[in-house]
Amino acid sequence: MNVAHAKLWFVSLLTIMVLATAGRAQSVESAHARSMQSVTNSLSSLPEADTIIYSSPQRIFNEAAPKVISPADLTKMRAGFADIKKSVGIDPSSIDYVAVAIRFQKPASDLSFVPPDLLAVFGGDFSADSLITLASLYLQDRARNEKYGSKTLTIMKIDPIAEEAIKNPLLKPYSEIGVVALNANTLAVGNLNYLKAAVDASEGNGRISTAALSSLLRDPNALVSAAGSPLTAFAKSFGLLGTQTAPRDAQCSSRFGDFYAAITMSGTNFNLRGAMNTDNPDTAKIMNGLLSGLLQQAISSVPDKDAQTVLKNIRMLARDNEIVWEADVPEQTLAAMIREEMKPKPVSTPATPKPKPRRRVRRK
Repeated sequence: MNVAHAKLWFVSLLTIMVLATAGRAQSVESAHARSMQSVTNSLSSLPEADTIIYSSPQRIFNEAAPKVISPADLTKMRAGFADIKKSVGIDPSSIDYVAVAIRFQKPASDLSFVPPDLLAVFGGDFSADSLITLASLYLQDRARNEKYGSKTLTIMKIDPIAEEAIKNPLLKPYSEIGVVALNANTLAVGNLNYLKAAVDASEGNGRISTAALSSLLRDPNALVSAAGSPLTAFAKSFGLLGTQTAPRDAQCSSRFGDFYAAITMSGTNFNLRGAMNTDNPDTAKIMNGLLSGLLQQAISSVPDKDAQTVLKNIRMLARDNEIVWEADVPEQTLAAMIREEMKPKPVSTPATPKPKPRRRVRRK
Protein backbone atom coordinates (compact mmCIF):
# COMPACT_ATOMS: atom_id res chain seq x y z
CA MET A 1 0.00 0.00 0.00
CA ASN A 2 1.51 3.35 -1.02
CA VAL A 3 1.39 6.57 0.97
CA ALA A 4 -1.57 7.95 -1.01
CA HIS A 5 -3.68 4.86 -0.25
CA ALA A 6 -2.69 4.98 3.44
CA LYS A 7 -3.81 8.62 3.66
CA LEU A 8 -7.10 7.77 1.95
CA TRP A 9 -7.78 4.91 4.39
CA PHE A 10 -6.91 7.13 7.36
CA VAL A 11 -9.19 9.97 6.21
CA SER A 12 -12.02 7.51 5.48
CA LEU A 13 -11.67 5.87 8.92
CA LEU A 14 -11.57 9.25 10.65
CA THR A 15 -14.70 10.36 8.76
CA ILE A 16 -16.57 7.20 9.76
CA MET A 17 -15.59 7.70 13.43
CA VAL A 18 -16.75 11.32 13.41
CA LEU A 19 -20.05 10.43 11.77
CA ALA A 20 -20.61 7.56 14.21
CA THR A 21 -19.86 9.79 17.19
CA ALA A 22 -22.19 12.48 15.86
CA GLY A 23 -24.86 9.84 15.30
CA ARG A 24 -24.56 8.62 18.90
CA ALA A 25 -24.67 12.19 20.21
CA GLN A 26 -27.78 12.90 18.16
CA SER A 27 -29.33 9.65 19.40
CA VAL A 28 -28.62 10.58 23.05
CA GLU A 29 -29.90 14.10 22.48
CA SER A 30 -33.01 12.75 20.77
CA ALA A 31 -33.63 10.31 23.65
CA HIS A 32 -33.25 13.14 26.17
CA ALA A 33 -35.67 15.29 24.17
CA ARG A 34 -38.23 12.48 24.14
CA SER A 35 -37.74 11.96 27.88
CA MET A 36 -38.24 15.69 28.60
CA GLN A 37 -41.34 15.76 26.41
CA SER A 38 -42.73 12.87 28.46
CA VAL A 39 -41.90 14.72 31.71
CA THR A 40 -43.51 17.90 30.38
CA ASN A 41 -46.67 16.00 29.48
CA SER A 42 -46.77 14.44 32.95
CA LEU A 43 -46.20 17.73 34.78
CA SER A 44 -48.89 19.45 32.71
CA SER A 45 -51.39 17.21 34.52
CA LEU A 46 -50.45 18.62 37.94
CA PRO A 47 -52.96 20.77 39.86
CA GLU A 48 -52.52 24.55 40.03
CA ALA A 49 -49.61 25.66 42.20
CA ASP A 50 -48.06 28.88 43.48
CA THR A 51 -44.59 27.35 43.79
CA ILE A 52 -43.26 24.18 42.21
CA ILE A 53 -39.90 22.43 42.47
CA TYR A 54 -38.74 19.89 39.89
CA SER A 55 -35.82 17.46 40.06
CA SER A 56 -34.56 14.57 37.94
CA PRO A 57 -33.23 11.86 40.32
CA GLN A 58 -32.28 9.70 37.35
CA ARG A 59 -29.91 12.34 35.98
CA ILE A 60 -28.69 13.44 39.42
CA PHE A 61 -27.69 9.90 40.44
CA ASN A 62 -26.47 8.68 37.04
CA GLU A 63 -24.84 11.81 35.57
CA ALA A 64 -24.07 14.32 38.33
CA ALA A 65 -23.23 12.06 41.28
CA PRO A 66 -20.27 10.28 39.58
CA LYS A 67 -18.63 13.68 39.07
CA VAL A 68 -18.62 14.67 42.73
CA ILE A 69 -18.75 11.41 44.73
CA SER A 70 -15.81 9.06 45.15
CA PRO A 71 -16.01 5.67 43.39
CA ALA A 72 -16.21 3.88 46.76
CA ASP A 73 -19.13 6.03 47.97
CA LEU A 74 -20.80 5.66 44.57
CA THR A 75 -20.57 1.86 44.84
CA LYS A 76 -22.10 1.95 48.32
CA MET A 77 -24.90 4.22 47.10
CA ARG A 78 -25.75 1.93 44.18
CA ALA A 79 -25.66 -1.12 46.45
CA GLY A 80 -28.11 0.66 48.74
CA PHE A 81 -30.38 1.39 45.78
CA ALA A 82 -30.26 -2.29 44.79
CA ASP A 83 -31.35 -3.26 48.32
CA ILE A 84 -34.22 -0.76 48.15
CA LYS A 85 -35.38 -2.21 44.84
CA LYS A 86 -35.33 -5.74 46.28
CA SER A 87 -37.39 -4.71 49.31
CA VAL A 88 -39.91 -2.23 47.84
CA GLY A 89 -39.60 -2.66 44.08
CA ILE A 90 -38.26 0.78 43.18
CA ASP A 91 -34.76 1.96 42.30
CA PRO A 92 -34.31 5.66 43.24
CA SER A 93 -31.92 6.10 40.30
CA SER A 94 -34.70 5.12 37.87
CA ILE A 95 -37.16 7.81 39.00
CA ASP A 96 -37.71 10.16 36.06
CA TYR A 97 -38.88 13.14 38.08
CA VAL A 98 -39.99 14.38 41.47
CA ALA A 99 -42.21 17.46 41.59
CA VAL A 100 -43.09 19.22 44.84
CA ALA A 101 -46.00 21.65 44.57
CA ILE A 102 -47.20 24.26 47.08
CA ARG A 103 -50.61 25.89 46.82
CA PHE A 104 -51.64 28.75 49.10
CA GLN A 105 -55.22 29.27 50.23
CA LYS A 106 -57.50 32.23 50.83
CA PRO A 107 -58.36 32.93 54.49
CA ALA A 108 -61.34 31.16 56.04
CA SER A 109 -64.60 33.04 56.62
CA ASP A 110 -63.47 33.88 60.18
CA LEU A 111 -60.35 35.54 58.64
CA SER A 112 -58.03 32.90 60.07
CA PHE A 113 -54.86 32.05 58.15
CA VAL A 114 -55.11 28.79 56.19
CA PRO A 115 -51.85 26.80 55.83
CA PRO A 116 -50.71 25.99 52.28
CA ASP A 117 -51.34 22.64 50.62
CA LEU A 118 -48.36 20.37 49.92
CA LEU A 119 -48.03 17.70 47.24
CA ALA A 120 -45.20 15.50 45.96
CA VAL A 121 -45.52 13.61 42.66
CA PHE A 122 -43.13 10.85 41.55
CA GLY A 123 -42.89 9.39 38.06
CA GLY A 124 -40.63 6.66 36.72
CA ASP A 125 -39.99 3.01 36.03
CA PHE A 126 -42.06 1.48 38.82
CA SER A 127 -45.56 0.21 39.51
CA ALA A 128 -47.50 2.81 41.50
CA ASP A 129 -50.25 0.31 42.41
CA SER A 130 -47.72 -2.24 43.68
CA LEU A 131 -46.06 0.35 45.92
CA ILE A 132 -49.41 1.37 47.41
CA THR A 133 -50.33 -2.29 47.99
CA LEU A 134 -47.00 -2.84 49.75
CA ALA A 135 -47.53 0.25 51.90
CA SER A 136 -51.06 -0.89 52.82
CA LEU A 137 -49.78 -4.31 53.90
CA TYR A 138 -47.18 -2.64 56.09
CA LEU A 139 -49.58 -0.10 57.64
CA GLN A 140 -52.50 -2.58 57.98
CA ASP A 141 -55.19 -0.97 60.19
CA ARG A 142 -53.25 2.29 60.44
CA ALA A 143 -54.43 3.24 56.93
CA ARG A 144 -57.86 3.49 55.35
CA ASN A 145 -59.11 3.69 51.77
CA GLU A 146 -61.39 6.41 50.46
CA LYS A 147 -62.93 6.53 47.00
CA TYR A 148 -62.60 9.83 45.14
CA GLY A 149 -63.69 10.09 41.53
CA SER A 150 -62.19 7.18 39.64
CA LYS A 151 -59.32 6.77 42.10
CA THR A 152 -58.84 5.20 45.51
CA LEU A 153 -56.95 7.26 48.10
CA THR A 154 -54.94 5.48 50.78
CA ILE A 155 -54.97 7.72 53.86
CA MET A 156 -52.81 7.44 56.95
CA LYS A 157 -52.88 9.45 60.17
CA ILE A 158 -49.60 11.01 61.26
CA ASP A 159 -49.94 10.65 65.04
CA PRO A 160 -47.16 13.08 66.15
CA ILE A 161 -48.56 15.84 63.94
CA ALA A 162 -52.15 15.06 65.00
CA GLU A 163 -51.14 15.44 68.65
CA GLU A 164 -49.40 18.76 68.00
CA ALA A 165 -52.38 19.95 65.92
CA ILE A 166 -54.52 19.95 69.06
CA LYS A 167 -52.37 22.78 70.40
CA ASN A 168 -51.46 24.30 67.03
CA PRO A 169 -54.38 24.35 64.51
CA LEU A 170 -51.99 25.33 61.68
CA LEU A 171 -50.78 21.71 61.64
CA LYS A 172 -54.26 20.22 61.23
CA PRO A 173 -54.17 19.92 57.39
CA TYR A 174 -51.06 17.73 57.72
CA SER A 175 -52.34 15.38 60.42
CA GLU A 176 -53.49 13.03 57.66
CA ILE A 177 -51.49 12.28 54.53
CA GLY A 178 -52.81 10.44 51.50
CA VAL A 179 -51.26 8.62 48.56
CA VAL A 180 -52.80 7.78 45.19
CA ALA A 181 -51.72 6.22 41.90
CA LEU A 182 -52.48 8.85 39.26
CA ASN A 183 -51.58 6.33 36.57
CA ALA A 184 -49.54 3.14 36.19
CA ASN A 185 -46.18 4.77 36.99
CA THR A 186 -47.07 8.04 38.73
CA LEU A 187 -47.54 8.35 42.48
CA ALA A 188 -48.82 11.40 44.37
CA VAL A 189 -48.46 12.04 48.13
CA GLY A 190 -49.91 15.02 49.97
CA ASN A 191 -52.51 16.44 52.31
CA LEU A 192 -56.06 15.41 51.40
CA ASN A 193 -57.31 18.64 49.79
CA TYR A 194 -54.37 18.85 47.43
CA LEU A 195 -54.37 15.10 46.74
CA LYS A 196 -57.98 15.34 45.58
CA ALA A 197 -57.04 18.33 43.43
CA ALA A 198 -54.30 16.17 41.87
CA VAL A 199 -56.92 13.54 40.99
CA ASP A 200 -59.13 16.25 39.46
CA ALA A 201 -56.19 17.61 37.47
CA SER A 202 -55.30 14.15 36.16
CA GLU A 203 -58.83 14.06 34.77
CA GLY A 204 -58.46 17.50 33.14
CA ASN A 205 -59.82 19.89 35.81
CA GLY A 206 -57.90 22.68 37.58
CA ARG A 207 -54.50 22.01 36.02
CA ILE A 208 -51.31 24.02 36.52
CA SER A 209 -51.00 27.08 34.28
CA THR A 210 -48.98 26.90 31.09
CA ALA A 211 -47.00 29.99 32.20
CA ALA A 212 -45.94 28.34 35.48
CA LEU A 213 -44.88 25.15 33.71
CA SER A 214 -42.98 27.04 30.99
CA SER A 215 -41.07 28.97 33.66
CA LEU A 216 -40.24 25.79 35.57
CA LEU A 217 -38.96 23.94 32.49
CA ARG A 218 -37.39 26.85 30.62
CA ASP A 219 -34.08 24.92 30.67
CA PRO A 220 -34.78 21.29 29.69
CA ASN A 221 -31.29 20.27 30.89
CA ALA A 222 -31.88 21.32 34.51
CA LEU A 223 -31.10 18.78 37.21
CA VAL A 224 -33.18 20.79 39.66
CA SER A 225 -35.38 23.82 38.99
CA ALA A 226 -37.96 25.88 40.83
CA ALA A 227 -40.49 28.53 39.87
CA GLY A 228 -43.08 30.43 41.82
CA SER A 229 -45.23 33.51 42.31
CA PRO A 230 -44.72 34.70 45.91
CA LEU A 231 -46.74 37.90 45.41
CA THR A 232 -49.76 35.88 44.25
CA ALA A 233 -49.32 33.54 47.21
CA PHE A 234 -49.22 36.51 49.60
CA ALA A 235 -52.29 38.06 47.99
CA LYS A 236 -54.27 34.85 48.45
CA SER A 237 -53.09 34.03 51.97
CA PHE A 238 -53.66 37.49 53.45
CA GLY A 239 -57.02 38.34 51.92
CA LEU A 240 -56.07 40.65 49.04
CA LEU A 241 -58.21 38.37 46.85
CA GLY A 242 -60.94 37.98 49.44
CA THR A 243 -61.83 34.95 51.54
CA GLN A 244 -62.98 31.45 50.70
CA THR A 245 -66.61 32.55 50.99
CA ALA A 246 -66.28 36.14 49.70
CA PRO A 247 -63.85 36.47 46.76
CA ARG A 248 -62.46 39.87 45.82
CA ASP A 249 -61.13 41.02 42.44
CA ALA A 250 -57.38 41.61 42.25
CA GLN A 251 -56.36 45.27 42.34
CA CYS A 252 -52.88 44.62 40.96
CA SER A 253 -51.74 42.33 38.16
CA SER A 254 -47.99 42.78 38.63
CA ARG A 255 -45.76 39.73 38.31
CA PHE A 256 -43.32 41.25 40.80
CA GLY A 257 -41.41 38.51 42.63
CA ASP A 258 -42.11 35.69 40.16
CA PHE A 259 -38.88 33.68 40.15
CA TYR A 260 -37.05 30.87 38.44
CA ALA A 261 -33.92 28.99 39.53
CA ALA A 262 -32.14 25.91 38.18
CA ILE A 263 -29.00 23.81 38.45
CA THR A 264 -27.58 22.40 35.21
CA MET A 265 -24.33 20.81 34.02
CA SER A 266 -21.97 21.82 31.23
CA GLY A 267 -18.54 20.30 30.69
CA THR A 268 -16.80 20.12 34.05
CA ASN A 269 -18.99 22.77 35.70
CA PHE A 270 -22.27 22.82 37.57
CA ASN A 271 -24.25 25.91 36.57
CA LEU A 272 -26.65 27.93 38.70
CA ARG A 273 -29.11 30.07 36.74
CA GLY A 274 -32.03 32.15 37.93
CA ALA A 275 -34.20 35.23 37.44
CA MET A 276 -36.73 37.28 39.38
CA ASN A 277 -39.32 39.62 37.91
CA THR A 278 -39.22 43.18 39.28
CA ASP A 279 -42.00 44.74 37.17
CA ASN A 280 -39.87 47.50 35.56
CA PRO A 281 -36.19 48.35 34.78
CA ASP A 282 -35.87 51.00 37.52
CA THR A 283 -36.99 48.64 40.25
CA ALA A 284 -34.68 45.98 38.80
CA LYS A 285 -31.66 48.25 39.20
CA ILE A 286 -32.63 49.34 42.73
CA MET A 287 -33.18 45.77 43.92
CA ASN A 288 -30.07 44.51 42.15
CA GLY A 289 -27.97 46.99 44.11
CA LEU A 290 -29.62 45.95 47.36
CA LEU A 291 -29.30 42.21 46.76
CA SER A 292 -25.70 42.53 45.54
CA GLY A 293 -24.81 44.26 48.79
CA LEU A 294 -26.53 41.56 50.83
CA LEU A 295 -24.65 38.89 48.85
CA GLN A 296 -21.31 40.51 49.72
CA GLN A 297 -22.30 40.53 53.39
CA ALA A 298 -23.23 36.85 53.17
CA ILE A 299 -19.87 35.99 51.58
CA SER A 300 -17.91 37.69 54.35
CA SER A 301 -19.95 35.98 57.07
CA VAL A 302 -19.50 32.41 55.76
CA PRO A 303 -16.51 30.72 57.45
CA ASP A 304 -16.17 27.83 54.99
CA LYS A 305 -13.66 28.70 52.25
CA ASP A 306 -15.19 26.41 49.62
CA ALA A 307 -18.64 27.90 50.27
CA GLN A 308 -17.11 31.38 49.93
CA THR A 309 -15.66 30.35 46.56
CA VAL A 310 -19.09 29.24 45.35
CA LEU A 311 -20.76 32.46 46.52
CA LYS A 312 -18.05 34.62 44.92
CA ASN A 313 -18.83 32.97 41.57
CA ILE A 314 -22.39 34.29 41.61
CA ARG A 315 -22.89 37.08 39.08
CA MET A 316 -25.99 39.21 39.51
CA LEU A 317 -27.25 41.99 37.25
CA ALA A 318 -30.38 43.89 36.25
CA ARG A 319 -31.64 42.99 32.79
CA ASP A 320 -34.80 44.73 31.55
CA ASN A 321 -37.57 43.91 34.07
CA GLU A 322 -35.63 41.13 35.78
CA ILE A 323 -32.76 40.49 38.11
CA VAL A 324 -30.78 37.57 36.72
CA TRP A 325 -28.06 35.60 38.45
CA GLU A 326 -25.67 32.92 37.34
CA ALA A 327 -22.71 30.98 38.69
CA ASP A 328 -20.41 28.29 37.32
CA VAL A 329 -19.01 25.98 39.99
CA PRO A 330 -16.22 23.56 38.99
CA GLU A 331 -17.10 19.97 39.82
CA GLN A 332 -13.81 19.68 41.79
CA THR A 333 -14.96 22.45 44.15
CA LEU A 334 -18.34 20.80 44.69
CA ALA A 335 -16.70 17.39 45.15
CA ALA A 336 -14.37 18.83 47.80
CA MET A 337 -17.35 20.30 49.68
CA ILE A 338 -19.25 17.00 49.56
CA ARG A 339 -16.21 15.00 50.71
CA GLU A 340 -15.73 17.40 53.60
CA GLU A 341 -19.38 17.04 54.63
CA MET A 342 -19.22 13.24 54.36
CA LYS A 343 -16.19 12.95 56.63
CA PRO A 344 -17.08 11.39 59.98
CA LYS A 345 -17.17 14.09 62.59
CA PRO A 346 -14.83 13.55 65.54
CA VAL A 347 -16.66 12.43 68.63
CA SER A 348 -15.57 14.32 71.69
CA THR A 349 -15.41 12.08 74.71
CA PRO A 350 -15.99 13.75 78.05
CA ALA A 351 -12.94 13.90 80.21
CA THR A 352 -12.92 11.33 82.99
CA PRO A 353 -13.23 13.20 86.26
CA LYS A 354 -10.32 12.74 88.55
CA PRO A 355 -11.19 10.77 91.66
CA LYS A 356 -11.46 12.90 94.71
CA PRO A 357 -8.77 12.26 97.25
CA ARG A 358 -9.99 10.19 100.13
CA ARG A 359 -10.03 11.98 103.41
CA ARG A 360 -8.04 10.22 106.00
CA VAL A 361 -9.95 9.73 109.19
CA ARG A 362 -7.88 10.23 112.25
CA ARG A 363 -8.55 7.62 114.82
CA LYS A 364 -8.68 8.65 118.41
